[in-house]
Amino acid sequence: MAFDMRDLTVNHGLRRLAKAKYKDVHTECIAAINTDVKNPIPYFLLGVIAFDHKNFSKALELFAKAESFDRTEPYYPAYHAMTFSTLRQSNQAREKADEAVKIMGEDAHLRDMLGVIYSRCGFHAAAVEQFKQAVKINHEEPNYFFNLAASQQFLGDFEQAEIAYRTVLSLNPGHHRAWSSLISLRKQTPQTQKLNILTGLFESANVSTDAKLHFGHAIAKTLEDLGRFEDSLDWLLKAKADKRAEFPFDRESASALFSAAKATSLNQDTAVPRHQDTVPIFVVGLPRTGTTLVDRILSSHSQVKSAGELNAFAEQIKILTNTPTPFVLDAETLKAATRVTLKNVAENYLKQTASLAAGAPHMVDKMPLNFFYAGLMLSAFPKVKIIALRRGAMDSCVSNFRQLFSTQFSYYNYTFDLDDTAYFYGLFDDLMAHWREVLPANRFMEVHYEDIVQNQEIETRRLLSFCDLDWEDACLRFHENAAAVSTASSVQVRQPLYSGSIGRWKKYGTKLDGLQTALGSLGS
Repeated sequence: MAFDMRDLTVNHGLRRLAKAKYKDVHTECIAAINTDVKNPIPYFLLGVIAFDHKNFSKALELFAKAESFDRTEPYYPAYHAMTFSTLRQSNQAREKADEAVKIMGEDAHLRDMLGVIYSRCGFHAAAVEQFKQAVKINHEEPNYFFNLAASQQFLGDFEQAEIAYRTVLSLNPGHHRAWSSLISLRKQTPQTQKLNILTGLFESANVSTDAKLHFGHAIAKTLEDLGRFEDSLDWLLKAKADKRAEFPFDRESASALFSAAKATSLNQDTAVPRHQDTVPIFVVGLPRTGTTLVDRILSSHSQVKSAGELNAFAEQIKILTNTPTPFVLDAETLKAATRVTLKNVAENYLKQTASLAAGAPHMVDKMPLNFFYAGLMLSAFPKVKIIALRRGAMDSCVSNFRQLFSTQFSYYNYTFDLDDTAYFYGLFDDLMAHWREVLPANRFMEVHYEDIVQNQEIETRRLLSFCDLDWEDACLRFHENAAAVSTASSVQVRQPLYSGSIGRWKKYGTKLDGLQTALGSLGS
């Protein structure tokens, strides 16, 4: 049957591309352009093909072409925004998302997609509005409600987030991400616990390794809330076993990465970016050791804006070095970074984060793994401050092991095994000792989580002084900070400080003897 040009519509084309009919759609799009060079639809569909094949520069060109011929179709700026978001170009992504919203109709899928784009760019309030529209249009799609709940949780609206998570489970009782998120929202009690349901879901046939990880973490969290710490640890080990086999931690590569990071502090000339209206403050350290807490303390100051956890600096290093490796962060890329001029990294970083800084004199970037880049950061920015969080070795390792990290990033594979977690901690501690020795004390500072908890005002004054900020009482009331928190600490940091997490590892009894042995002198 001959192709009818009238069949070339946005929705029909997207449905066929979803079935990987790339060759057929490509042929039809070329024919359509030959018939009418100003028809926007074939340019758009060719852009989707380019996007799906990771040719993002071509996708941007084709989406722009489609827009130039039709400013009334929201799919064109929406996919344009999605491409910018994939490239971590937050400013451009938000601009295009805003354009799409202005011409948006009753399309739940597109609303949800725009919500995801806003969320990835750090604009969670805008994301919530799009997710609300999506679930209003379509009440039957659980993932729309899940995205709404996650953004509401980031904004501290825990009551509405719980309602949305429960809606997800009413639509899909086996939605593993909704279960782990719901259980994390509040402390479980004998009356509210769902252990029978969760264990049944965990043990059900054909459950994926990701689902096991989420169900297992939900069970472990429940058991911990009920005071059954040793049982909780057993469930964590069970939950992570398959994932560890699927993505084993490579100690040799990790050791090479840390060694490469050390070398970046050598032979670097400080670059001065042309424009530095905002001075970044990088808060780094192992996850779950107080990075979000320090971010909230600092961003409670009137002169400081929190940008959340950004990959922007790492991505700029990757772009500049242009290494052929598939990872943004690896030993080869860090080695290459010692041979390039960092001026463009600083300037492009500031441009990329400008909308998140919102004109504030200081901006906090609290990506924990940025500790690998401390030497490069001080070389790229003449005024930057780096605050490295430290926490007791046993508590650090247990907190990392207890955390349900994204499985999309191999950097957290060490958390699938306690011995691997201890090994990673040893490498981290050694790198911190190196930075302490070679970096200037007025630009690199270590802060201990335990000291903040036990001496809040003293440590808060120390933090502000290090960042050249005047004292403001609001920094002691960090839990009143209304800004979004898109990390695992979204619940805890909206509460006043408490000391219950210090020495928490001792509650697991002899179950952690192996971890203490693996840490050696660090675990004493």
